[in-house]
Amino acid sequence: MTKTVWVFPGQGSQSVGMGADLLVVGKEKLDQAEAILGWSIAEKCQSSAEELAKTQFTQPCLYTVSAILADLLKAKGIKPDLVTGHSLGEYTALYCAGVIDFAAGLELVKQRSLLMAAASGGAMTALIGFDRPLLEETVAKTEGVIIANDNSDSQVVISGTNEAVQSICDAVKTKRAIPLAVSGAFHSPMMAEAATKFALALAQVEFNDASVPVISNVDPSEATKSGATLRDLAIKQMTSPVRWRQICNYLAANEFKQTIEVGPGKVLTGLIKRSVPGMALVNVSNLEQVEKAG
Repeated sequence: MTKTVWVFPGQGSQSVGMGADLLVVGKEKLDQAEAILGWSIAEKCQSSAEELAKTQFTQPCLYTVSAILADLLKAKGIKPDLVTGHSLGEYTALYCAGVIDFAAGLELVKQRSLLMAAASGGAMTALIGFDRPLLEETVAKTEGVIIANDNSDSQVVISGTNEAVQSICDAVKTKRAIPLAVSGAFHSPMMAEAATKFALALAQVEFNDASVPVISNVDPSEATKSGATLRDLAIKQMTSPVRWRQICNYLAANEFKQTIEVGPGKVLTGLIKRSVPGMALVNVSNLEQVEKAG
C-alpha cells in the first residue's frame, strides 16, 4: 500500500482567484469564516494581489481554502497516512487530523495573523544557491539572525535584525538573495512577544489527539498523534525555524511514496520533488483537481 502524506501550504502560496470554484461546495465554512473574521474570504480572494498578500488576510484565506479542499478529498474516501504543513499550513494539518475543529483553528489563525502583521523590526531574506557549510557557520557566529525557513539544500530564508541579515548577505555568496516584504523577523526569537500573546490564545483551545500522525515544523524528527505534544510544539512555532528540509528527509527515510499538496500553489511539491527523488506528486488546489484525485 502506497504511503501518502498530505502537505498544506503557507504564506506565499496565495493567488488572486483561489477558491473561486468552492463558493457552493464550501458555503458552510465560508459563512462560518465570515462570522469569525468579520470579512468575506471569497471577496478577499478576488481582491488585488497586494491586498491578499497582507498577512492578516493571507493566513485566514489559505487556511479556509485548504480546509475546504481537504474536506472534499475526505468526502471521496481519500485519506492521508501523515499530515504536515509549512508554517501557517501546520494549522490546516492540525484541522485535517482532527486535533482542532475548523472554527477554533480559524480563530487561532486569525490571532496569529494579526500578531504577525503587527510585528515590527527585523527583516527576512530568501537565499538560493550557496555554500551550505559556509552559510551555517556564518549564521552561527552572527548574533541576531537565524535560518528561519530551511526549505531545501539550496533554498533557505534567514530572519533577524536588519543589520545581521545584511551581514549574512554580504558574507555569503548566493545565486539569488531576495528580500521578503514582511513586517517582522518571523520564525525567529524576535517574535517572542507575539509568541507569548499567542500562547494565551492556544491555551483556550482544546487539542485532541490526532486521527493520523502529524509532523511538526518545530521538531520533524518524529510524527505524533498526541494533542498535548502538538500544543507544546505550536507554542514554540512562531519563534522557531520551519525545518522543511528535515521533514523531507523524514518522508524519504520512512518510505512515503506519494505527496498530495492540498491548497493553492505548488511550492511544497516543488521542494519535495528536489529533495525526495521518486516521490509521486499530486496538487489539489481547485475543484477539478479534487475530482481527478483518488
